[in-house]
Amino acid sequence: MLNQLLTKIERKCGKFAIQNLMLYIIIGMGAFFAADVILRTNPDNNVYILDMIYFDRERILSGQVWRVISFLFMPPDKNILLVVFFLYFYWLMGVKLEERWGSFKFNVYYFISVLSCIITGFAVGYATNVFLNLSVFLAFAVLFPDEQIYAFFVLPIKMKWAGIVDAIYLVYKYVNGGYYVRLFIIVSLINFFLFFGKDFVQLMYYTGRRYYHKLKK
Repeated sequence: MLNQLLTKIERKCGKFAIQNLMLYIIIGMGAFFAADVILRTNPDNNVYILDMIYFDRERILSGQVWRVISFLFMPPDKNILLVVFFLYFYWLMGVKLEERWGSFKFNVYYFISVLSCIITGFAVGYATNVFLNLSVFLAFAVLFPDEQIYAFFVLPIKMKWAGIVDAIYLVYKYVNGGYYVRLFIIVSLINFFLFFGKDFVQLMYYTGRRYYHKLKK
């Protein structure tokens, strides 16, 4: 049903889709990270660029409206090696998902989570892109379970196992995190459940049936 709806919308709005969306995201992340590193090397500098782009409701309402979008470009880490790895991996995921879905469908998937985070950000005062990017990771793991990646460019691992680790991490953060962490996990994964929820319900149903029949035997 969702695919049929997206197909109808794409016929009318597909021309507005941003091609290579994830490439623009990682270029932004990389640029802000590099600028922040360079500025911090100057002992006389008192401008920290990452402090100027995170989501802050009060500052947005006072006129810093760019923060509504700029938080998407917050780098995934402060360690340069981890940033390089994550940006490469984000680019790889974006390319693969666009090849499978097309630019329009991938845009819809990504921006559902973006919009959910922005709305929640105005409700609670801040927003994060961490779980948003993990929703892209989960989609990649579901659609390409046998794709092999090299964690930190060294350790080979198949995406199905990486996806399981990601899911365990999200469950752990949900159980042990505070109210806002739980809230952002939920809203960031709305896109994932819209796109894959039916498949997971069916998987759990048939797995339960097989287990039940084994017990009867």
